[in-house]
Amino acid sequence: MQIKIELKILIIIILSFLFSCKTFTQESKKGNLLYDNYYKNLSLYKFGDSNLSLKKIIPKDSFYLKNKSILNYYLLGKKSNITNQNFYTKNNNSLKLAYTDYLNYTSKNNDTIIYNNYLEVLNIARKKKDIFLVNESLRRILYYFFKRNNYLNYNKVGKYLLEFKKNKTSDWDNFWFEYLGNGFKISKAYFNNSNYPNVSNFKNCLRFANKANNIFAKVKVNQIIGATYTLKGQKNLDSASYYFNKSKSLLLKENSYFFKDLLSQIYFNFGKVEYEKKEYKKSISLLKNAVNLKSIGNQSKLKYYLFISKSYEKDNKKDSALYYLKIHNKLNDSLNLLKQSIAISDIKEKYETAEKEKENLQLKVDKEKSKLFLFASLLFILLGGTIAILSLKNSKRKQKLAEQEKALETQKNLTLLKEQELTTINAMVDGQEKERKRIAEDLHDNLGSVLATLKLHFENLKMNREKKKINQETLFNKTEGLIDEAYLKVRSIAHAKNAGVIANQGLLTAVQMMAEKISSADKIQIEVIDFGLDKRLENSLEISIFRIIQELITNILKHADAKNATINISLYDKNLNIIIEDDGKGFLIDKVNLKDGMGINSIKTRIEYLNGRFEVDSTIGKGSSIIIDIPVE
Repeated sequence: MQIKIELKILIIIILSFLFSCKTFTQESKKGNLLYDNYYKNLSLYKFGDSNLSLKKIIPKDSFYLKNKSILNYYLLGKKSNITNQNFYTKNNNSLKLAYTDYLNYTSKNNDTIIYNNYLEVLNIARKKKDIFLVNESLRRILYYFFKRNNYLNYNKVGKYLLEFKKNKTSDWDNFWFEYLGNGFKISKAYFNNSNYPNVSNFKNCLRFANKANNIFAKVKVNQIIGATYTLKGQKNLDSASYYFNKSKSLLLKENSYFFKDLLSQIYFNFGKVEYEKKEYKKSISLLKNAVNLKSIGNQSKLKYYLFISKSYEKDNKKDSALYYLKIHNKLNDSLNLLKQSIAISDIKEKYETAEKEKENLQLKVDKEKSKLFLFASLLFILLGGTIAILSLKNSKRKQKLAEQEKALETQKNLTLLKEQELTTINAMVDGQEKERKRIAEDLHDNLGSVLATLKLHFENLKMNREKKKINQETLFNKTEGLIDEAYLKVRSIAHAKNAGVIANQGLLTAVQMMAEKISSADKIQIEVIDFGLDKRLENSLEISIFRIIQELITNILKHADAKNATINISLYDKNLNIIIEDDGKGFLIDKVNLKDGMGINSIKTRIEYLNGRFEVDSTIGKGSSIIIDIPVE
């Protein structure tokens, strides 16, 4: 009886064990099926479906977490958790492909690793006769070459294309065969400078993309058709815009990080089309849309900023063009530093690997060390004695050199004292010369403009004596006021004081008052346009700038025969921009002797002293434009 009970218990235990094994096997098969669906959807760029498959997987072990990290890159752009390359490349062929795809999209420094990983999976898939894995490996290898414009390996590409053609089994495979085959033909034509394939070659590619009903395929085929319409021989910018717009419409429905990056490429394609149409404002707007997408990488931003700068330059907005060029250059410098850091990191990693190999080798030869120890000790003593003798000789030589250097240093100090005396004398002479030059420039700039205006008033008096268009008394009063002002300026210069208006009210007020005073003579109308001058500049800088503007207006009064002039002063991003234009007779800058007199040459010298930039644009019969840029701290 007791034996029967024990036998029943044993049977129950065995049955329970078999049931648990069956349950475990079923769960294992279910987990494998979910992973298969996950990798398949990942290969089809269906990241939402991949995420659904991954959520159902149990347990959430390290293998699951590594796959989740890969998916998070495509969904959210996160890279921080993708570490331990060995885990990704040695556990599973599908995971190896997924990890290598990640490297292919994010890294520009691992080309050899990327190609070798794809090739290893391809060779394993060939041995296993796994057609799906063979095709996915071939597709990735071909796309790897296509992204890098690797037309030099066209024989190798042809071999892989032929194998892909034989193995393709689905609309997805057919799409990639047509897309890559025609894409390589375009690349080869570009580098050989031959005729491009006709855009009609992509009809089959478009048909298979629609049959596969795959968003990524539809986006890429419309993008490449649009790009083909921008090539010579079949250029049609309206058709290019049409196909780019189709890609954009598809991408706007997607929210993943990966597709946002594709959207930035489409905006860039749009921007280039509008640039070629000479619609530079539209081009700038589209390029800014591309930049403003948070998903794009720095390499893409570098390209976009440069194109925005070019568009602004074509649109004659030099300040904006320069602004974006500076952003481009700053980012480029940053990326160069990053590349250097990566290179240093690679060298360090190689060094550490070599050190580890060295340590392993050291473990193998530990037994040989005991035999060599005695020999090493004797060698050490010999070398130590030799080094000691050489060190003693070197010490004596250094002592002798030190004494010689001390004597030379004493001689240098004497020479330096004499040079300092000469420098002090030169500085005093230079100071006197600068003071004389300053007084001369003040007379020329300050008094010169007032006397020029006074001359205009005297001419008006002469003309008004006969025609009497203006009240004679008013003209006399204005002329008398100018004579008083000339007296006051001479007195002010004599007492070496700053311009009162600038000291008290600022640059803008001084320029406006000067323009109003000159315009009141009815010989010329001067308009002052300002932007960004809400705060005062440093007083000495304001005086220098006022003197420059005053001298340029005096030149217009004396030489231009102009009826209208404009003074445009703007302060933006720590840069003061001054543009002075007139509608006078103009002149040829090449024929002006800059060394004669104190006009343009004096102005140019003062602007260079302020670290500024001075440009003259003048055409005979069409007036003149003076452009000044001065940095402001």
